[in-house]
Amino acid sequence: MKNNEFGKVVLRLALGIIFFIHGLAKFQGGITNTVGFFDSIGIPGFLAYVVALIELIGGAALILGLGTRLVSILLAVIMLGAIFTVKFSVGFLGNREMAGYELDLILLAASIYFVLAKQSELSLDYKLFRSNKTS
Repeated sequence: MKNNEFGKVVLRLALGIIFFIHGLAKFQGGITNTVGFFDSIGIPGFLAYVVALIELIGGAALILGLGTRLVSILLAVIMLGAIFTVKFSVGFLGNREMAGYELDLILLAASIYFVLAKQSELSLDYKLFRSNKTS
């Protein structure tokens, strides 16, 4: 196995696990808390369900390497939203009340990588929908 392919798998698995756990936590912690938080910052509460489902299902899909490009686009949009609506105002490292946007930024960067990267040979995308396109 090529080092580049191994690196892609490690990054995709880490990204998938992080988002899966964040989505799961939103449901386990009571999605109504997330709905309330969204409402409190001026975002329609129903979007909490959308975000949590994208994180949960998208995270699982990334782990499998299924729909990687589409899922990564959705996750990048979520990270941009989190950075600019919540995290940017507290700074890169945050404050005593809230974490900064450093984690969101690396998750955004990793998501963008998978939007632009060639399909990994070690993914369901590659096995099921092999493409000669490289980007």
